[in-house]
This record gives sequence, structure tokens and C-alpha cells, in this order.
Amino acid sequence: MEKNLTTGSVLKTVLFFSLPYLLSYFLQTLYGMADLFIIGQFCGVESTTAVSIGSQVMHMLTVMIVGLAMGATVMIGQAVGGGKKESAAQTIGNTITLFLIVSIILTAVLLLCVKPIVHVMSTPKEAEAGAVSYLTICFIGIPFITAYNIIGSVFRGMGDSKRPMYFIAVACAANIVLDYVFIGYMGLGPAGAALGTTLAQTISVVVSLFVVLRQRMGIHLKAADFRINRETMNGIVKIGLPIAFQDGFVQIGFIVITVFANMRGLNDAAAVGIVEKIISILFLVPSAMLQTVSALGAQNIGAGKHDRVRRVLWYAVIMAVAWGAAAVIVMETNAGFFIGMFADNAKVIQLGSQYLHSYVWDCIFAGIHFCFSGYFCAYGLSGVSFVHNMLSILCVRIPVSYLASRYFVDTLFPMGIAPPAGSLLSAMICIGVFLWMEKYKNYDKTENLTQT
Repeated sequence: MEKNLTTGSVLKTVLFFSLPYLLSYFLQTLYGMADLFIIGQFCGVESTTAVSIGSQVMHMLTVMIVGLAMGATVMIGQAVGGGKKESAAQTIGNTITLFLIVSIILTAVLLLCVKPIVHVMSTPKEAEAGAVSYLTICFIGIPFITAYNIIGSVFRGMGDSKRPMYFIAVACAANIVLDYVFIGYMGLGPAGAALGTTLAQTISVVVSLFVVLRQRMGIHLKAADFRINRETMNGIVKIGLPIAFQDGFVQIGFIVITVFANMRGLNDAAAVGIVEKIISILFLVPSAMLQTVSALGAQNIGAGKHDRVRRVLWYAVIMAVAWGAAAVIVMETNAGFFIGMFADNAKVIQLGSQYLHSYVWDCIFAGIHFCFSGYFCAYGLSGVSFVHNMLSILCVRIPVSYLASRYFVDTLFPMGIAPPAGSLLSAMICIGVFLWMEKYKNYDKTENLTQT
């Protein structure tokens, strides 16, 4: 059932909406990390590297799907905030139709490109076979990845962040159990990790569909809602596509860094892969804030409460920056311990600690621009996020990573500077755009910026 997020204490609304979101991200990251952790207990560095590289590719695809789905979350949120249930139903139906088509095409294309993808990633030869097996199985499961992310985006647009958390919890629990069965008991290595992930997502989709069919959502779908409506589809794509490309390019930036590390050898590749997993946990709060600002902002924009949207933004920024500062303190003093949780190779721990010491500062700067990106997205201005991320990647992340990998061959610390430097540029651009918007736009008299 849809929930009204346009009344009551802004701080409480942000907290109560973001906490289930945060737990959802934590569980989603946990089952992604489970593959890497469990394979590290039963297999060698080559299998760990194969899974870390394969999971990076899958993470890029997943965040792009979630980014595209943001268009649905915003449009549903604005419709619910404005009391337009028929519009919300049409958006949900068109979202299902769109992503059904996208998932089928994506699966077919990626299955044909498995080996080229592994080659482009500069995967060490010892890890190539494992990476091909991992990606092949995961690509087959793309329709299920798409399905449960779409279900989550629909519920969040309706103001419900709890049910998606429950669905992800089911996937997390199933993945951990299946990983121990396929990797530990059956000895399937990277293929077992991929089977565990894919089957866990399938189970989650089945459970979520059962819940959807059994419980009333407050919005009733008709057959006509699934027919493509040009205006509705354009709205979803207009908001979601720039976010999907933005997130995709961000991940490509990370993958380019990984490729630079892979070219340096197996230990460097494993170290970077492990740190990326740790960073993905630290980014839970910024990611939750982005989604929270988008969903809450969309409903309040639909209700014409623009001052409330700005307060949501500032609360989110404060929370994200506080979390980033705490993450920096913890990781700067315990980097070796956290790297050692995933590897017992002394060289990998040393290199990973170097990389984490500089990379962890990204938690502060990324937290800022994530919140602003959610704000822009809620207003249908997702192109702003696309632009600042592109500038960050092309002007800072990739050049700095390349130079560091070429001129500092004995340490990963300089490579770790690239992500926070890029995020600092993004944060500065976001603040500048926000101040410009505040100066030249009177939100209190604007019904909905997505219409202007």
C-alpha cells in the first residue's frame, strides 16, 4: 500500500525511510561479498580474482538497471504525492513492459560477449576460465536481477522501503547457504559462486511476486497499463536513462582502474578487487541517501512542498558526511585487518591496505554528490548528475589512475587518490548547480520541474 511521505517531521521521515533502504543495500552488498569471502576460504588467489572481476562487471550492470528504474521510482512518487493513482498504475505497468524487453535483449547480447568482456578486463590468464564461467551463469540470470530490482523500485516509489528489504534478505540468506553448498561442498569454484547468486535472486523474485499477489498495494493494475504509452515511457526513460548512463560510466571508471591493476599482476588485481568490495559496504549510506532523497523528494514535489524537499536534502548530506568521516577514521587505523578478512596472502594485504588508505576518503566527497544527485533526479534533472560524473571520470579518475599505475609501480596508494579526487570535483559542481537553481528558480510556485 502506498505511503504518504509529505507530512510530519522531515528528519523522522528521512530516518524511517532510509533505514530499511540502508539495510537493503547492506544485505545486497553482503550477498555480493559472500561470493568473494567464501571462495577465498576454499579456493586460491586465481579464483578470488575471477570472482572479483566478474562481480565488478555484474555490479556495473546492476547499478545501470537500478539507475534506469529510478525513472519509475520518481514518476510513481510524484503521482502518489499528487494523489494520481491511475497515473501511478500506468507507470508501473509500462515499467514492467520496458524492463521485460530490456532484460531479454541484454541477456542475449551479453552471452555472446562473455569472452571479449573478460579479455577487455585484462584478466590475468590464471583467472580467465573462472571469470568466463562466473559471467556466463550470471548473464543467464539477468532477467531475475532485473525483476527484483524493478519490484523494489516500484515499492519505493510508493513510499514503502521495507518490503524491498525483506526481499533482499531472502536473497542474501539463500546466497550464503548456496555458496557453501556449491563452493565448499561441491567444489565448483567461481561457477559455484555464480550459481549461488543467480539461484538466490530467482528465489527472491518468486517470494516477492507471491507477496505482491497476496497483498493489496492500493493501486490496481489493468491490462491497458502494460501497453506502451509514449508519454509515460518517455518520462521513465528521460529520468532513468541519464542515471543509468551516469552509473554505468562511474563503474566503467572503476573498471578502468581495475584493468590498470590487473595489468600489474595477480596480487594487485586481487587487492583492488577486495578493496572495491569493502568500499561498496562503506558506500551503503551515501547510496541509501541518494535513493531516499529521490523518493521523498519526488512525493513532496508532487504535493508542491519544495521547501520540504530542500530540508530532506540537507539532512541527507549531514548524515552522509558524518558516516564518511567515521569510515575514514576506522579504515585508516584498521585497513590491514579488513583486507585480511578476504585474503591470507601478505602481499595482497599490503597492497590492499595501501589502496584503501587513500580510497576511503571518497566516502566523504561521494556522500555529498550522491545526495545532490538524488535531489536533481527528484526534479527530473538527472542530466546534471550525468554531466558531473562524466567530467569526474574523464578529467580526474581515469587520468590520475593511469599516471599512478605507470609511475608508482610498487604501491597502490596513488591509484587510490583518483576516486576521492573525482568525487571532490563532482561535489563542487553539484553545489554550484544547486546554488544556481536556488537563485533563478522559485520552487514554491513551481508545480513540477519535470514538466518545464
